[in-house]
Amino acid sequence: MNNQIVAPVFPSSRPAPAVSDHWLDELADGLTEHGWMSQCVASRLGADLLQGLRNEVQILDRTEALAKARIGRGADMLRDRSVRRDKIAWLQGVTPVQAELFAFFESVRLGLNQRLFLGLRRFEAHYATYHEGDFYRRHVDSFRGRASRVVSLVLYLNENWQEADGGALQVCNRENEDEICGTILPEAGRMALFMSEEIPHEVLPANRTRYSVACWFRCDEVPLPL
Repeated sequence: MNNQIVAPVFPSSRPAPAVSDHWLDELADGLTEHGWMSQCVASRLGADLLQGLRNEVQILDRTEALAKARIGRGADMLRDRSVRRDKIAWLQGVTPVQAELFAFFESVRLGLNQRLFLGLRRFEAHYATYHEGDFYRRHVDSFRGRASRVVSLVLYLNENWQEADGGALQVCNRENEDEICGTILPEAGRMALFMSEEIPHEVLPANRTRYSVACWFRCDEVPLPL
């Protein structure tokens, strides 16, 4: 499946999510100081957008339109159920809720570039579904020196999520991957942001179906084949 990010063709009738200079400063400061941060953005995105995204991924899940996720890229890509068990569907920005979300992602991309000079040229994003028992072992999102994925963003879509539901994101210290420095519940409207090459992280086994959007801000121009 092609992961080319294209311009939204069905712009939303609602205004783009609110992104202030002060908020973008907070994101940049968090990435600079710790390499990661977590924040609730439900009020910025709005309940309608979060519900719309949740509806889309649930339909994809029910109709078996999600593909088993793989690890690696190109010729090295494989499906290893011992490493990750989620299913995904790439976003193209071609529905109203995706268009609205892409406007938010673009504001984040531009804001981080202005503050941190990361050279982010584009982004890619997919829905992810973890069913009961699914997980993703500790990993980083980009190999050092690949100059591809630079900043990772995960947006969670799950209503009434409790600690007993599992599926938390564990974030490790970039200086010592054996030190857990954050545990993030995948609650609706919660966002995690981290440096793709630097921050090891892990999705713990889910005890109920878990939905999210994963986005990567990249500094390369041409999408790599899946």
